[in-house]
Amino acid sequence: MSVHQETDASHAPRGALAKIEHILHAAESDDDGNIALGALSDAMEERAFALLLLILALPCCLPFIYLLPQIVALPMAFLAWQMASGRRSPWLPERFRARKLPVRGMLQITAQVKRYAGWLERLAHPRLTGLTDAGGMRILGILLLIPSLSILVPLPLTNTVPGIGVAITSAGLIERDGVFVILGLLIGLAWVLALVVGGPTVVYFLIDWIRMRVAAT
Repeated sequence: MSVHQETDASHAPRGALAKIEHILHAAESDDDGNIALGALSDAMEERAFALLLLILALPCCLPFIYLLPQIVALPMAFLAWQMASGRRSPWLPERFRARKLPVRGMLQITAQVKRYAGWLERLAHPRLTGLTDAGGMRILGILLLIPSLSILVPLPLTNTVPGIGVAITSAGLIERDGVFVILGLLIGLAWVLALVVGGPTVVYFLIDWIRMRVAAT
């Protein structure tokens, strides 16, 4: 390794969230401070699928953030589908590439996630790396489709926990940590299952409650 390569390696950001911050700081935004999703994709090289999924999942991780989760959910599902189909690098159609993300807002979200979950990221290190190889990526793509699509549902509590699951899985792929990959999938899939099983019960409860309120008036 040359001295120049050693210098580059020593200055390389460590950790998935640090990599995201580095990419966002280096990205060229437009006059409104936004960056196109296509430009972000072009700025990524190694592990582009995981980095893109993590960037898109971050707005879904925090509660009471509106619009952004629905904007990013469909590209997330599209990336997961590409992983399942065996693509080695992501491709985005022009309508997805043109979607704008606020750089300043994304940096603020990243900082908030680091504040509350930075300790978790520091636990990631290479293990069970077979889950992050080419064959594992295809299976993960199929499984990631489920929490990614659930974020599209415009109901309360349908984006935060699946977003956290996708983010942890993506961080595991970046760090080649199979334990993180499994943990993220369990969180995302378990929550979707809970919504499918318990969702109708909650809906019927709300309908009965509304009927009782209307009858009382």
